[in-house]
Amino acid sequence: MPAYYFGAESLGSYVTGLLERCPSVFDLKATMTADLDHEIALLHFGHGVIEDGALLQGEVVVQAGARIEAGAQVIGPVLVCSGSVISAGALVRDHSVIGPGCRIGFGAEVTRSLLAGHVFMKHPCFIGDSAVGRGVNIGSFCSTTGLRCDLGPVAEPAIEEITVNLDAQRITTGQTKFGAVIGDEVALPAGTVLSPGTLIGPRTVIYPRGHIGGFLPSGSRIR
Repeated sequence: MPAYYFGAESLGSYVTGLLERCPSVFDLKATMTADLDHEIALLHFGHGVIEDGALLQGEVVVQAGARIEAGAQVIGPVLVCSGSVISAGALVRDHSVIGPGCRIGFGAEVTRSLLAGHVFMKHPCFIGDSAVGRGVNIGSFCSTTGLRCDLGPVAEPAIEEITVNLDAQRITTGQTKFGAVIGDEVALPAGTVLSPGTLIGPRTVIYPRGHIGGFLPSGSRIR
């Protein structure tokens, strides 16, 4: 359930409604993708700032109080919610929602992902095909991985479904690209790489290490 990972309060009407509409975290990306493909014109709540020199392609909604700086690149469809800043040198790609109060810095890349709110990605790092909760900090050179590579050469487009293990049961995600779910108030130390289908419960404490995968329950301490 999304409520296990994310608190929906004070995240703006779109993100709050998205979390409430989805019965599973595995539904978030598909629902968000459909919204951005068909309903993005309804998500204009005022007009944010797009600085001269920002490179925008496709449909990009920048809500009041949000800013895309000169030198940033955003390839729609993308929603940038109130209070967020996409800084020079950042790249935000298709079918992403940048929730309220996020900071996307130089060298950071987001694609096909939900950043629920107040997420800090201030340094070079990558989040793809993922859902990231409120107050998460993504350290330098952190990365999600969304494709299986244990069955031989990687195909593009991907054909192998990503599955996750929960309570000794293998759960299908219905997706061939699925990075991670990162719950509220998690900090990823610099250099952390997440396996496909990683699920991190809120307020988990992760000590510096190179690679993490599987399900980490809420409040875990991972050394």
